[in-house]
Amino acid sequence: MKTRLTDALLAAALLAALPTPALACSVVPDYRVPTNLELAQSAELILLGRVTGERVSADTSGWDGGRAILVEPISALKGTLPTEPVAISGKSLAEGEMERYGVVSNPYELEAAHPASYIGGCIRYIFPRDTTVLFFLERTKDGKGWQPAGGPFSRWAEDALSEDAPWLRLTRLYASVAAAPEGERKALLEKERAVLAAKSGDVVARLMAEDIARQLTGPNKTWNAMMSEMSGPAGSEPEAAADALADAVMEATSDGPAEGMAEPMISEDGDSITATAEIPKDPKA
Repeated sequence: MKTRLTDALLAAALLAALPTPALACSVVPDYRVPTNLELAQSAELILLGRVTGERVSADTSGWDGGRAILVEPISALKGTLPTEPVAISGKSLAEGEMERYGVVSNPYELEAAHPASYIGGCIRYIFPRDTTVLFFLERTKDGKGWQPAGGPFSRWAEDALSEDAPWLRLTRLYASVAAAPEGERKALLEKERAVLAAKSGDVVARLMAEDIARQLTGPNKTWNAMMSEMSGPAGSEPEAAADALADAVMEATSDGPAEGMAEPMISEDGDSITATAEIPKDPKA
């Protein structure tokens, strides 16, 4: 995962100016990004939907900046299909001055989350209008709405722009496997991996087989362990890992951050590793 995560962080350096208040998130040292199978298991609703608009309230002082994206349900891979548009708070459209940050997911990336997940709030929170996204959701605390499932750096919201998108095909498999008795899940995964691996010369089948293999391997390494690996040999200090990641992100911008863009920072405070980006509010919000 080292290379893919590095690529994601470098791409994140180009997405630091987003139309939301300054965001930051911290994860405890033993936090593990959920595997794709774990994500499917934990979600109450896996919704394929089209992002149709944005709702902005008069009060923008809250954690969500008063913003929410509106999603038109298309199909439910898990759970009951909502009969009305779904509002997901704290998420924004990539429009106006923010249009250039409306990056869609790489359809062949099946492990790392959307690049915007690696800055600010640690999950993706900006979407192009009319894009079709596979959302992994759970009920809000009051039970009246939906919010992201999976936690920091999960693939909770990735674009799926066609019916045969690899991520959509895999999610159908993982939702089915998650619903099966625990003792049968390994065999189901192994069977599908073998079918895909047998398709010689099919690059997409190979990528999907590799992702299934990751589910069979088990839980991901802790976030701190992953960052330490990126900084150098085993045993590197967390501080060195944080510095190396921060340097890598800044190297993605040859002359430093663009105008209006904050410098992404990754710091270690002893109890958690924090990925932050001071993100200015959209002046037109």
